[in-house]
Amino acid sequence: MAKTKELSKDTRNKIVDLHQVGKTESAIGKQLGLKKSTVGAIIRKWKTYKTTDNLPRSGAPRKISPRGVKMITRTVSKNPRTTRGDLVNDLQRAGTKVTKPTISNTLRRQGLKSCSARRVPLLKPVHVQARLKFAREHLDDPDEDWENVIWSDETKIELFGKNSTRRVWRTKNAELHPKNTIPTVKHGGGNIMLWGCFSAKGPGRLIRVKERMNGAMYREILSENLLPSARALKMKRGWVFQHDNDPKHTARAMKEWLRKKHFKVLEWPSQSPDLNPIENLWRELKVRVAQRQPQNITALEEICMEEWAKIPATVCENLVKTYRKLLTSVIAKGYITKY
Repeated sequence: MAKTKELSKDTRNKIVDLHQVGKTESAIGKQLGLKKSTVGAIIRKWKTYKTTDNLPRSGAPRKISPRGVKMITRTVSKNPRTTRGDLVNDLQRAGTKVTKPTISNTLRRQGLKSCSARRVPLLKPVHVQARLKFAREHLDDPDEDWENVIWSDETKIELFGKNSTRRVWRTKNAELHPKNTIPTVKHGGGNIMLWGCFSAKGPGRLIRVKERMNGAMYREILSENLLPSARALKMKRGWVFQHDNDPKHTARAMKEWLRKKHFKVLEWPSQSPDLNPIENLWRELKVRVAQRQPQNITALEEICMEEWAKIPATVCENLVKTYRKLLTSVIAKGYITKY
């Protein structure tokens, strides 16, 4: 049965007014275009409660008592990996029988939602301390200092990878039409490794790493691409180079090479990819590449280069401008942050 439309407060008051001047329920219903039973219900409510307003609705009682809600909320706060089945069993031992959906609904009302756990680098206490030290030492650095940093990193981009998920509009039973599918091959169809850099002034060079990278190859990449990027980005005198603590980057031969080249290197805490704003550029690049759907490795490389060059300088500038906010978050939380 379809739900009837609720009468407005003005209509309910008008029914009472007409009743008070002596009109019958039938006459009121005919005048206002309402059923006699509806008019009678409004009049009875007015006589009983002296109001025509909607009364509080009790609804079905909660399956879980306030004490039970506190118990399961405290449990998941202490151990977020607790399953709904565990909570059902906990409540059953306490004398309350509920289902898993009831657990979900109850926790959702407490502001807790079941989500996939993010995969992040393992942070040992020494890593947390190093991150805090880095954040505290640099929190008050002026914006001009961060604008004079060249940030760098490597990333892998998949062909037909998991990041290529897209939605399509289609009719029923047309899910296998070529227009409505994303081609896949075994093992993801291959990938390419990229090295790139950027500063607040825009993207620097992006190159494909075609072989397994070692220390000698990394030095060659920097030799051929870092200074040209600094010149193209018009970096100020005394600019700083950032790279992470990959063994190739921290090897004695690499440090000696950087010293001889007079490159000033930003000291970096281990296990901290989230502190490098280039991670946001990689995400931007992968989204742009996936939208163009490259069909082979050659096309994937070409599209990566094209889309990298299209990233606006304003995007890079904003990433660097908000860096102090990121450091503040590290000091407040200590663990992996969302840039």
